Parts: sequence; C-alpha cells; structure tokens
Amino acid sequence: MPMPPYEVLCYTAGCGRPAVYKIAAHWSDGITAELKTYGLVCEGCLPAWFVRACQRRAACRLAPGESIDAPAVFRLRRGQRDQQLERLSELERQLSGA
Repeated sequence: MPMPPYEVLCYTAGCGRPAVYKIAAHWSDGITAELKTYGLVCEGCLPAWFVRACQRRAACRLAPGESIDAPAVFRLRRGQRDQQLERLSELERQLSGA
C-alpha cells in the first residue's frame, strides 16, 4: 500500500507554511555522495535560512577526503529525488548579494 501524500512544512518554528525550497550542499567522503540538507523552507523564510546555511558551512570542519560545496537552493517538488531537483542559481546569487 503506497504512503499517502503529506505536506512538507517549513523548518522555521511556528511558520506552518508549505516548504517550497530545499537548501542543501553536495557532500562527499570520497566514496559516497549526497545532498546535505540545511533546511526545507517557505519563500518568506528562505533568506534567513540561506544565510544560516552559509554560516554553518563556513564553520564546518571536514575529515581527510571529505568535501562539501557551498549551500545551494533547489525547488522542492513532491515525488522528486535529490538528483532531479532544479537548482536555482539566479536566486542564490540574489540571496548572496552577488
């Protein structure tokens, strides 16, 4: 029996709005690779969460052979796996002030 669909909510405490973005970074230990999720957020909470993700990435200590890219913003879509998510590079530039 398939799982019923459920709404993914913004990670911000008390927000309650649907999450429409995934803030994540490509991580690898040299053998495995995945997206490290910093947050699933609504449009209104995105700027603060993106700043927070960048700060957390800057403070991250890596083990030998480990790598992690800068945080990126992806459009969250029901039923899509991480590899299928659309990266929003222009939105990242706007959030970075570049």
